[in-house]
Amino acid sequence: MNNILYWSIAVAVGGFLFGFDTAVISGADQPLQELWRSSDLLHGAMVMSSALWGTVLGALLGGILCERYGRKNILITVAILYLISALGSALAGDPYFFALMRLLGGFGVGLSSIVVPAYIAEIAPADRRGGLVALYQFQIVLGILVAFLSNFILSEFLALNWRWMLGIEILPAMIFLAMVMKVPESPRWLLLRRNNEVECSRILHIIDPKTAAGTIMNIKNSQHQSNQDHLFSKLYATPIALAFFIALFNQLSGINFIIYFAPRVFSLAGLSDSIALLSSAGVGMVNLVFTLFGLLLIDRFGRRLLMIIGSLGYIFSLTTISMAFYTGVDGLIVVFLVFFFIGSHAIGQGAVIWVFFAEIFPNNVRTKGQSLGSGVHWVLAALIALLMPYFLGQYEAYVIFGFFAIMMLLQLIFVIFYMPETRNKTLEALSEKYK
Repeated sequence: MNNILYWSIAVAVGGFLFGFDTAVISGADQPLQELWRSSDLLHGAMVMSSALWGTVLGALLGGILCERYGRKNILITVAILYLISALGSALAGDPYFFALMRLLGGFGVGLSSIVVPAYIAEIAPADRRGGLVALYQFQIVLGILVAFLSNFILSEFLALNWRWMLGIEILPAMIFLAMVMKVPESPRWLLLRRNNEVECSRILHIIDPKTAAGTIMNIKNSQHQSNQDHLFSKLYATPIALAFFIALFNQLSGINFIIYFAPRVFSLAGLSDSIALLSSAGVGMVNLVFTLFGLLLIDRFGRRLLMIIGSLGYIFSLTTISMAFYTGVDGLIVVFLVFFFIGSHAIGQGAVIWVFFAEIFPNNVRTKGQSLGSGVHWVLAALIALLMPYFLGQYEAYVIFGFFAIMMLLQLIFVIFYMPETRNKTLEALSEKYK
């Protein structure tokens, strides 16, 4: 079990870099626009959103690359992409080269959202899989917090500029590269894609010698005909629909709206700029604490129960936030309601989404299916980043939060009547219905 824990933590550091890379750009936002005298449109398109579109590309291509080149090689590629992106972004002399470097980093983020959950799911025992895969989400949230803290320390205490803020990512990227170099390849990929039963058996014996032979037999039994390796077939309609709706509802909760625009939301509630920024930091802390709770509970209570709890929390918090904006109550009440919303997300969708993507697809199309779900997630995230400023200008805040509340009522119905439970089931057992 110690080997499994180390391998899981090692690859989950890719999630830390995911969160760090996503959040660290906030420290360079205004300095870069002033330095290059970019228009708002150019700054948004070239500097601020280039990484996000790289993420979409990485997520969509991740499944194909993982199946062709293996999980370990893609993990190493992700680490190298983060290294190149951090170094190049720190040294960039114009917005075009900067955008290219950020695009590479975003491509690494997209790849990591496929390969890290897939790898951990394929090495973890069924009774520990949820918590181990959820390490990825925990590391994402931790990376976001560390990025904000790093930017603050470098700027306020060391008087270092944006180049240092972006360049310091080289350190965790080098650590990640060193760690993933020492993990083995996924045994399931070795057997199914390289027909290497010897190496597969060796790794499975390290994981658990008592179950190795049975696991190999189950993997072989789960293997499908070559024409069933195509994701978009009638056979896989159910897991495709599940992945699509989990990703859809994840973004229709408004979580990325809050993450991206928290200071603006708090300002709309009547808070001063300083209190709004401080409250935004509180969002990150609440997210971290409740993500930890989700990680600890997901294998004990299952995916569906956490999603039901999260959905109820969404509905309550979003409805009351909408009412608070409508009635014009004190802004601090809005802050605490947003904290409640963040906690509901972290213990529900936040803990479950990457785990669920990695579980519901059979071995031969797992990463392709993850690419579908992750791609939907990131495309919607990008659209929210682009469109929400417009909607905030067109509609009152209570209308927007009311819309999200209605969407979460639909999510609750989806979870109760459609979402299956995957806790304590082997990946092969979950694949039985797709033969």
